[in-house]
Amino acid sequence: MRTLISTAFVSLDGVVDSPGGEPGYRNAGWTFKDVEFLPEAFEIKAREQKEAAAILMGRTSYEAFSAVWPDMEDFADYKLMPKYVVSTTLDEGDLVSNWGETTILRSLDEVAALKETEGGPIIVHGSASLNQALSDAGLIDRYHLIVFPLLLGAGKRLFSATDKDTQKLKLVEHEAYANGLQKNVFDVVR
Repeated sequence: MRTLISTAFVSLDGVVDSPGGEPGYRNAGWTFKDVEFLPEAFEIKAREQKEAAAILMGRTSYEAFSAVWPDMEDFADYKLMPKYVVSTTLDEGDLVSNWGETTILRSLDEVAALKETEGGPIIVHGSASLNQALSDAGLIDRYHLIVFPLLLGAGKRLFSATDKDTQKLKLVEHEAYANGLQKNVFDVVR
C-alpha cells in the first residue's frame, strides 16, 4: 500500500488559501511577504521531491501549478513523476503537454485504488477541498506541515468542519525556526 502524504503551508489558524499569491484572496502571498525567509525552514520541500513517487492534486491546484511548475528549476523533480488530478469536470484536452504523464481520477474510490498499487509515496500539494475530502475519508497517512506564525482569519482551510470521530496523529518530526515557522510531520494513527 502506498503512503499518501498531505503537504501544506498553513497559518496557525488553519488557513491554506493562496500562499503563493494566487488572485482572489485578501491575504494572498502570505507565506513570503509577512515572514522572513529562512532556507532551512523549507528543507522538507526539497526532500519531498526526492521521496515522492507521484503527485496528487485537485483540479484548481492542477490548473495553477501546471501553468508554472513545468518550467521551474525548483520543481524539476516533479516534472518526470506521474501526476494524478481528482476532478469530475476536467477532460484529457485540459491537461498540459509539457509536464509528463497525468491521469484524471473521478472519485475518492479511485484515489483509494491508487493507494493499493505498487510504488512509492504519493504527495498532495495545495488542493484544500481535496485534502478535506481525503482526510474525512481516512485516506491520508501523513501530514507535512509548515506552520506560519500568522492568523489569517477567513480563507480555505486544510481541515474540514465535518463532525467526525477523533483522528489521532503521532508527531514524528518537528523543528522550530528563528522566523517563527514550525515544521510538523505527523503520521495518522490507525
